Amino acid sequence: MTERPPHGSARPGGRTARTRAAVLAAAYEELDRDSFAALTLDRLARRSGVHVSTIRRRWRTVEGVVVDLLAEHSSTLPTPDTGDFRRDLTQLTQAIADFNNALRNRNVIQGLLAAAAHDSRVEEIVRAAFVRRTEEVTLIARQAVERGEIPEGTEAREVIAALAAPLYYRMLILRGPIDERLVHTSVEATYQAARSGVFVPKGDGKGDRKGDPEG
Repeated sequence: MTERPPHGSARPGGRTARTRAAVLAAAYEELDRDSFAALTLDRLARRSGVHVSTIRRRWRTVEGVVVDLLAEHSSTLPTPDTGDFRRDLTQLTQAIADFNNALRNRNVIQGLLAAAAHDSRVEEIVRAAFVRRTEEVTLIARQAVERGEIPEGTEAREVIAALAAPLYYRMLILRGPIDERLVHTSVEATYQAARSGVFVPKGDGKGDRKGDPEG
């Protein structure tokens, strides 16, 4: 007897997978045309061809669909591994800029953050998504420590936070694009700070380096 997959699981190429792909594609297209606030389950149903009851049963709300969409697209962002700390920071920052400069991606993030202010479930999902992605890219700093490019004891998460903070401040607070100059200044500020031991906790004793940081 063939064992049946668990209810709701997505078999590659199966109906569940096709339904998910159609709904997420519809959400992405809608957000390219309009704001998060204008998105409804009915609009998703019309554009995707999936019955609204099916969408509601699987995702419950528009926020549920968009959280899934964010996870789908943010997972495509690479974690650079060039063997050079500054180059890794540059590639990561440029990838973040390219992702967030796309109108639909910006609408997704801004809409979810607005929804999170009123819905603790959305808040937790969004926070978990950002924490997970941050943990993935800490590899950049951890490998830089192993190569001796930055001091032992460097807090990898603090490196990534310092790199990303100016980008999200520009996008979410100032509502402006992440331009080439901001990419450059964010990378250089983070690189020089990491090289000089700024991200090593005080009292660790591991932040001292022989010689001056490279320019």
